[in-house]
Amino acid sequence: MLLLQTDWLFIIEKIILITVILLVSLGIAAYSTWGERKVAAIMQDRIGPARAGIWGLLQPLADGGKLFFKEEIIPQNSTKLVFILGPAMFMITALMTSAVIPWGPSFHIGEHVVSLQVADINIGMLFVFGVVSLGVYGIMLGGWSSNNKYSLLSSIRAASQAISYELAMGISLIALLMLTGSLSLRDIVDQQHGFWQDGWFTWNFFKQPLGFFIFLVCSFAELNRAPFDLPEAESELNMGYHLEYSSMKLGLYLFAEYINMFISSAIMATLFFGGYNYPGMDWVALHTPEWVFVLSCVGALFTKIILFILFFMFIRWTLPRFRYDQLMKLGWKSLIPLALVNMLITGGVVLWITK
Repeated sequence: MLLLQTDWLFIIEKIILITVILLVSLGIAAYSTWGERKVAAIMQDRIGPARAGIWGLLQPLADGGKLFFKEEIIPQNSTKLVFILGPAMFMITALMTSAVIPWGPSFHIGEHVVSLQVADINIGMLFVFGVVSLGVYGIMLGGWSSNNKYSLLSSIRAASQAISYELAMGISLIALLMLTGSLSLRDIVDQQHGFWQDGWFTWNFFKQPLGFFIFLVCSFAELNRAPFDLPEAESELNMGYHLEYSSMKLGLYLFAEYINMFISSAIMATLFFGGYNYPGMDWVALHTPEWVFVLSCVGALFTKIILFILFFMFIRWTLPRFRYDQLMKLGWKSLIPLALVNMLITGGVVLWITK
């Protein structure tokens, strides 16, 4: 009977956590659209959204309502089932990666320990890579099923770009794996406890600056963000892979991109910037109630995430789009060799230290 009660508590805990993560992801994605337009307006000396609510804060709701009530159009010559599955698959894979991210430290409710991580699996990093690689299928299926040459060309570009930059991203994380000795994101966060310990920086950014730089550049390419937004090159491809989509199917594609940006920011903060760890956290843990400490850790993680999101936005409105040949050259001739060199140097240093 006690075992059954524990199982039900575990299931309820995870359902609540999944619901909260889903709502937070959707909320941040919605207001990232508002934030991006405000950032662009500031950088271009404009006002930006200002009419829907105070400071335009209701603009995401207005945009969502507009997409929801628009006419739903499915091209007559499209492969209808696949055409519908494309945006759904893109959205689902965008949300799935959040399952292995530790959003904060565990805490107690009575004698029950609550974990702020949906699934602490020992191959968390591989899970993220597997799901991310599936995301491109949503673009490929949507572009192919539209039966439009512009959409198809865009989806082929997206697939080529993803393959090129996932290689460099994966190799950069092999070097990080050599240092941490674990694929579990919880273990990686625990190893970055605090900020400074025993005379060393604990965050992986200070141990793997080149690996972080490679991962960051590859993240731009994986997210199809400028200057790597070739799959959506409006001047060449008339919007790209979602050209034939309308209403909420188009909304799912657009929304999933911002969710991907949020989750990618969370992963970079987790792998390289300590996750929910921050300077002085041990003092806070000793001198404040547990709930205050947990909230401070969650707040630290979300502060890092928001800073990364703002960085993505600044880059979009600063750098021009690459040509496609430049994009491929950067991936194959620059980032992959750099990642290999970084992996070899890291392996040599780890071998020298452990001798």
